[in-house]
Amino acid sequence: MSTNLETRVKDFRNFVKKIASYNQALAVLHWDMRTQAPRKGMDARSEVIGALSAEQFKLATSKEMGAFLEELTDSATLASLDPITQKSVLECKKEYDRNKQIPAETYQEFVVLTSQAETVWEEAREKNDFAMFQPYLEKIVAFQLKFIEYWGTDGKNKYNTLLDLYEPGMTVDQLDSIFATLREKTVELVAAIAESPNKPDTSFLTKYFPAGEQEAFSRFVLERIGYDFQAGRMDRSVHPFCTSFNPGDVRITTRFDEHDFNNALFSCIHEAGHAMYEQNIDPALLFTPLCDGTSMGIHESQSRYWENMVGRSLPFWKGMHGELQKAFPTQFADVSVESFYRAINQVTPSFIRTESDEVTYNLHVMIRYEIEKGLINGTIQVADLPRIWNEKMEEYLGVVPPTDTLGVLQDVHWAGGSFGYFPTYSLGNVYAAQFAHVMQQEINGYEELIEKGDFAPIREWLKEKIHQYGKMKSPRELVEAITGEGTNATYLMDYLVKKYTAIYKL
Repeated sequence: MSTNLETRVKDFRNFVKKIASYNQALAVLHWDMRTQAPRKGMDARSEVIGALSAEQFKLATSKEMGAFLEELTDSATLASLDPITQKSVLECKKEYDRNKQIPAETYQEFVVLTSQAETVWEEAREKNDFAMFQPYLEKIVAFQLKFIEYWGTDGKNKYNTLLDLYEPGMTVDQLDSIFATLREKTVELVAAIAESPNKPDTSFLTKYFPAGEQEAFSRFVLERIGYDFQAGRMDRSVHPFCTSFNPGDVRITTRFDEHDFNNALFSCIHEAGHAMYEQNIDPALLFTPLCDGTSMGIHESQSRYWENMVGRSLPFWKGMHGELQKAFPTQFADVSVESFYRAINQVTPSFIRTESDEVTYNLHVMIRYEIEKGLINGTIQVADLPRIWNEKMEEYLGVVPPTDTLGVLQDVHWAGGSFGYFPTYSLGNVYAAQFAHVMQQEINGYEELIEKGDFAPIREWLKEKIHQYGKMKSPRELVEAITGEGTNATYLMDYLVKKYTAIYKL
């Protein structure tokens, strides 16, 4: 590599580091806004976030970035770069090509809108007032359509453009096929469970559980599975989330319901699954566009794996039952590990996605997927969402939310402009089952390790196969390298059928 090229590469890495620094600062502002900032400061905070986002956006789409990319994407030059710089160049080019046509002021306007919309959504959800949120959502959908015009489409479906933001390479055709398989087999399983006389007793899960005691037990569980509190923290928010500033600072939030034991604990394990992914990314990727999960589907595979395939497994609670009874001696004094395991895996149609069971969860995602496709392709209007939401809930799950708080207002994603995100939750379930299938073959004494609380071999396996790479490998490359095949929903349904056949004695 020539001295001149070495200098240009160094300049490029410094330029990219500056963009990454803006991203970290913005992440801190968002985290603070959602966890502890006072309500009266929200509008001003939204303006600050908008201004900084616009500066970051200008850098990523600047003439200077364009000049770097033109020089470094020359085939001979690109081939001479080290792997991290090479992949960083390609990632920056993808973002540059996608966003260079969007005026910075348009992007800033969108960021301010979504920051304000998240605050309005919190109030609307609390007041059960969709009309309060509707005008913000209409503007956000209009922005999505405007951005799609800038980004371009594949000529098949506008929604594919949004899917690619969260799951590179995924299309509506692929998702429709995956969801068709999941829906048919899930409906069959739910029907069989509904007819089973062997229902678990769940009454002990709704006793009084003080928030402080729940928080202490949740922290204990997270430390046991491997969430590093020296590189993160746990706070409270309206909607649980994980945010990563860098691998040394990855934070999660939760919310507590003092009459629902399941709510906080499993959301904590879920968010810790996201966080452990980010905490284990190779430090060499810090301050590059690669220091992030490769896709939201792969990210969700980690959270759903830890939440359900570990956290709701029988071996896990065989090992944790003593600690559970020590933490909640009156609530669980007479509850056997088998009874507890069956209770936390109860299958029943529910209103809230984040509180739904493993079996019906994907049906919640399908509802949002169908609505998003309709909004983006013009067959559904925002004003009709409460009605359409409830109709789809009845069609897919057989229940109708009594309020919009329990229905169309339950998720924060649309307020943040995250269209195309929801399908990745189900993809995460699919990937998790595929990875777990391989893991059980490659890790000796897999279930015994979980029962003993020795999660180091599992964490190392995940770090080696997935976490360390950040965005160095695409989702497809990871899945194929680990499993030897593409996305395959069969493993998820096999896992669910086996597990719930035993729980409900089908």
